[in-house]
Amino acid sequence: MTSRSTLTEHALTSGAAWLACAEQTIQETFLNELGDESLLALPWLFEFWALPHQLPPTGDWRTWVIMGGRGAGKTRAGAEWIRSEVEGARPLDPGRSRRVALVGETIDQVREVMVFGESGILACSPPDRRPEWQASRKRLVWPNGAIAQIFSAHDPESLRGPQFDAAWVDELAKWKRAEEAWDMLQFGLRLGEMPRQCVTTTPRNVPILKGILGNKSTVVTQAPTEVNRAYLAASFLEEVRARYAGTRLGRQELDGVLLEDTQGAMWTLGTLDQARVNEADNLTRIVVAVDPPVTGHKGSDECGILVVGARTVGEPKDWYAVVLEDATISGAAPSVWAQAALDAMERHGADCLVAEVNQGGDLVESVIRQLDPMVSYKAVRASKGKAARAEPVAALYAQGRVHHLGAFTALEDQMCRMTQQGYEGKGSPDRVDALVWAITNLLITPNKMAQRPRVRTL
Repeated sequence: MTSRSTLTEHALTSGAAWLACAEQTIQETFLNELGDESLLALPWLFEFWALPHQLPPTGDWRTWVIMGGRGAGKTRAGAEWIRSEVEGARPLDPGRSRRVALVGETIDQVREVMVFGESGILACSPPDRRPEWQASRKRLVWPNGAIAQIFSAHDPESLRGPQFDAAWVDELAKWKRAEEAWDMLQFGLRLGEMPRQCVTTTPRNVPILKGILGNKSTVVTQAPTEVNRAYLAASFLEEVRARYAGTRLGRQELDGVLLEDTQGAMWTLGTLDQARVNEADNLTRIVVAVDPPVTGHKGSDECGILVVGARTVGEPKDWYAVVLEDATISGAAPSVWAQAALDAMERHGADCLVAEVNQGGDLVESVIRQLDPMVSYKAVRASKGKAARAEPVAALYAQGRVHHLGAFTALEDQMCRMTQQGYEGKGSPDRVDALVWAITNLLITPNKMAQRPRVRTL
């Protein structure tokens, strides 16, 4: 039987997510154990309600970057961090910081989002600690004397002169004069033993953000929009996911992912976004391509399994392919990945199973035929490097002759790291290898055969 004090301590430590999932009797017991003052304080105890990405990391850091999708709770996290910096144990006690800079793209955005917004500083502050807004001086003043001044990134020179021991920077990645404003802010962060700053932003592939993320003194927390779904309209999530899921814009604005195109990559996410289709009709052939791992245990490479269909009637220049499914699996024994490939064939009514045999040789076919002796099977062997094999396939994408039925995030990540010098990502690009074998079998090899001159016999 859990004691009342232990239950309360566990609930306060684990937070609102644990309490929300607990049985009703546990919820009632926890609330009944709290005194009147504790009940009044609970709504303002952010550590209890916060999601993991909204709490500052431990350790020595100078810059905390919160990257998240739209509605992921970035503004609330920034406002609550400012509270934790300026507030003391009691309303009139000094906090860690006494001079704060609030910097946004414009003065209006700082005022309407960071100060007066639904998740802004005023909305997050309990009545006895709520700061006073002094409009004429563009600042907040707390009961304990702490002051926060607001600044526009459009006017970097306004940051020249004032000095601070803390700063909150919002939506840095979309500032037009980001480099200048950021530099001026850094010169002003010179009060106290260790001035700190919090950056809340939707990620964009801009130099200023990448430079900050590369600093050793920077820590990062990250979250997609959906982690905060309890506070978002269900219709909003349904609509934006249906429209943007898997696209470059969706991964940036909803998943909160910083998307960087690899220098010299054969594919870019922008190109792949243009290759998406909503249906795949009139396919004349479908193949399942497999790039087997060398070994079959938990630490093995992935087994790339791609399902691709093609329309191969008429002139070869008019043929096209459609990626139908990425059925790749990880850490699987040969019999498991072989069965997964056969299952994919059955789901799509595929005509042939194509498998690379450089690593497994005859064993690959042996494993597959043990499960299905009658399967249509074609072994392929690599005589060129991965990049050389991928180039003709990338050319077909550039011609608009390969499409994706929806989005394949993991596959596309690998594709965007494949360069002419090789693969720039971690591990092996097993999904790309399987894709290349599938499209080579469907479009490139038959096309070469069609163009081969016929030999007349007498």
